[in-house]
Amino acid sequence: MRPAEAIGLAVAEARDALGHGDVPIGAVLLGPDGTVVARGHNERELLGDPTAHAEVLTLRRGAAAQGEWRLDGHTLVVTLEPCTMCAGASVLARVDKIIFGAYDPKAGAVASLFDVVRDPRLNHRPEVIGGIRADECAALLHDFFATHR
Repeated sequence: MRPAEAIGLAVAEARDALGHGDVPIGAVLLGPDGTVVARGHNERELLGDPTAHAEVLTLRRGAAAQGEWRLDGHTLVVTLEPCTMCAGASVLARVDKIIFGAYDPKAGAVASLFDVVRDPRLNHRPEVIGGIRADECAALLHDFFATHR
């Protein structure tokens, strides 16, 4: 699956977060063959769980679907650059690649503020591709916060 198409699936997930008042961030996990293994969106408000980020939920669901916590060969696709928690979870899950839409200069941890995933001291470093359909992904967040502030 092409990165722009995969981001489109993550955008659809992000829109689902709006139904329960969560920040619209969506993620999909692609298997080694490019098929969707898992998907998720922010559920922090819904679950009352500060760790219920789209990426963490998607990685959990992907590991459950695969019956294995190691997600070698998988690609995590997310609408917003992952934060430190989600970047760390991606490294620990051993995903091969992270593709994201909008950059996050305030909390991004794979390019903007930090570069957790490419730290040479770590034993696993996913490839990162950022800025795919960035304007569309950023607009979702901008529109959400314009009505919630």
